[in-house]
Amino acid sequence: MTDADNTLSVTRTIDALRDAVWRCWTEGDLLKQWFTPAPWTVPEADLDTRPGGRMNVTMAGPDGQTVQTEGCFLEVAYGERLVFTDAFAEGFMPRAEAFVTSAVELSDADGGGTNIVWSARHATPEAKARHVEMGMASGWNAALDQLEALARTLPATA
Repeated sequence: MTDADNTLSVTRTIDALRDAVWRCWTEGDLLKQWFTPAPWTVPEADLDTRPGGRMNVTMAGPDGQTVQTEGCFLEVAYGERLVFTDAFAEGFMPRAEAFVTSAVELSDADGGGTNIVWSARHATPEAKARHVEMGMASGWNAALDQLEALARTLPATA
């Protein structure tokens, strides 16, 4: 994990094809299988993967807790980069409260696999500290372990 200004990042190499990793980020049925570390689940993932499109995700905890995130994609560069935020809802509609803007960057790893940099930008040091307190580093790494296991099962696309 790196920590610069109000940005937190996790950098990993995933032992799976970049196309499979991309699909795990952009297809709701796949995102539901890995996006939050077990025993939490993602019962709902409503994605419209285009700039201004929605990224609405509901996470559920083992004790009945739910966390609903409404957001939108800001940038979509197929197979390379996603930027999304909860500062806007679908159609770039401003939301009253924002927590984070995230970026995911993918590239081919030397020798195979996919390099991934997953970053979270926060408006204030307090918001960044809250994310660290929530267990961002361990949670994101656990989620990426789940993403890797899922991506490895996906067939190559033509």
